[in-house]
Amino acid sequence: MKLIHSGKVRDVYADGDDLLLVASDRVSVYDVVLPTPIPEKGKVLTQLSLWWFEQLADLAPNHLVSATDVPEEWAGRAIRCRRLEMLPVEFIARGYLAGLGLKEYEKQGTVSGVALPDGLVEGSKLPEPIFTPTTKATEGHDEFITFTDVVEEIGNETSDELRELTLKIYRRGAEIAAERGIIIADTKLEFGRAADGTLVLGDEVLTSDSSRFWPAEEWEPGRPQHAFDKQFVRDWSSTLDWDRTPPGPEIPDEIVRATRDRYVEVYERITGMTWR
Repeated sequence: MKLIHSGKVRDVYADGDDLLLVASDRVSVYDVVLPTPIPEKGKVLTQLSLWWFEQLADLAPNHLVSATDVPEEWAGRAIRCRRLEMLPVEFIARGYLAGLGLKEYEKQGTVSGVALPDGLVEGSKLPEPIFTPTTKATEGHDEFITFTDVVEEIGNETSDELRELTLKIYRRGAEIAAERGIIIADTKLEFGRAADGTLVLGDEVLTSDSSRFWPAEEWEPGRPQHAFDKQFVRDWSSTLDWDRTPPGPEIPDEIVRATRDRYVEVYERITGMTWR
């Protein structure tokens, strides 16, 4: 096997015709990988993705080849997947106002060029889910782009298909999670083309690193929400005298434990399974 890419959280290895996608315990905030890992984080992300791939199989093909045909030392945190030509866009669906979407709305009344009603506040539920793509930056931060920008990147027909599919996947995920008392405020998806041209769902799906998860029983628009995702670490880091450039700060033990507990709790609530 050959390491061909090391991202903020995942490492990608070539193994014959397949790829091995290995989720580490690294955590990044503001595009900076912090020096302290979150124990078992990579396994939780991988197992949650695998669960969601099953729930979404009728909506879109995915890149999974095997969750078990991987080296023993990566068991639980790695998947064998097929090679795709990944598209240069982050496909994001939002059902609630938060994060960078909130900041753009407060300035312009829009998110990724989509006009929203007046009077929304942090955590507001949107009238309907919206498609808010971003760039896929190799360095620096992803930036919002409009649907027109996506068309210029990948063509009109593909853009239409993937906007519709992104929203379908979000709605399916949000409906399933809602039955379990979890709000999925937004989620990021990635797609690629297989050798035969088929559009395929890749990377991770509906995890705590690619989505905002909130407990429905605590949802209250107008304030920050209780986060079952890495927003908790991001919020902690924002209290520090840190300029958001490398090297990142060490994470205290109590923040590490609380972060792991949140990742595990949302896995258990969504899947209905006990984490080891």
